[in-house]
Amino acid sequence: MTQFRQVVSQHIGQAASDGAGVRLTRVIGGAGLERFDPFLMLDEFGSDNPDDYIAGFPPHPHRGFETITYMLEGRMRHEDHLGNVGLLESGGVQWMTAARGIIHSEMPEQQEGVMRGFQLWLNLPAQDKLGTPGYRDYAPTEIPRLTTADGVAVTVIAGHFDDGQVQQAGAVQRPHTQPQLFDLQLPAGSRLAPRLADGQRVMLYVYEGELAVNGHSVASSRLARLSDKGAIEMGSVSGARVLLIAGTPLHEPIVQYGPFVMNSREEIEQALRDFRDGVLTEA
Repeated sequence: MTQFRQVVSQHIGQAASDGAGVRLTRVIGGAGLERFDPFLMLDEFGSDNPDDYIAGFPPHPHRGFETITYMLEGRMRHEDHLGNVGLLESGGVQWMTAARGIIHSEMPEQQEGVMRGFQLWLNLPAQDKLGTPGYRDYAPTEIPRLTTADGVAVTVIAGHFDDGQVQQAGAVQRPHTQPQLFDLQLPAGSRLAPRLADGQRVMLYVYEGELAVNGHSVASSRLARLSDKGAIEMGSVSGARVLLIAGTPLHEPIVQYGPFVMNSREEIEQALRDFRDGVLTEA
């Protein structure tokens, strides 16, 4: 008999403000991060009012994790202390590894129009938290896309998509956390059964429409956290757009203070001293 992953909890995002006043929805983040390990935060931003996003995210530091920004609509410019400059456009992805330290800015490169997308924080294992920082900007043409036999459009940002009929490696692979990040567009009446390894933590964020997952209904703007073993069957009567987020838990202590995520309070205090003394980004 086939074992199916169950929906163990559903979460509704909370209105928040970050950067220089950018309005967004914090889907996950804050207390109880071990439930989402290896993921630390998921923000959704979306507005056609420039007052909600125009101030952007001026220069700020990070240490100890990776950020993945996926743009649905709009244009955002990245600059960092390493000299990297990238323009994130509709359909593009920015993957930044803060590691021991990076100082960057993310500023809208438009005065009006819709700005819509997501930012996901992915933890780094303890052995890599003080490693070498890095940055990569992926144009929409560099991100694999496919359509299943049932008409589901899949954007394979990270990991490896496999539904038993089609397989596709994503634009990004990571050895320890093994993140799987897919943007799924399910037409009305379609179904999808992606294969994911047992032990991976799986979340589904429905950002449009309504989704049925192994007999559970997940409404728009809700995140479903699934159990760690079994098959997944999903479908939509009226159509849905969904982020599938999965990864291998690190099972390490998580201590966060703002833009720093380490394994102990002492390491956080060291990060604060390093930033204060201007040596956060030094080896």
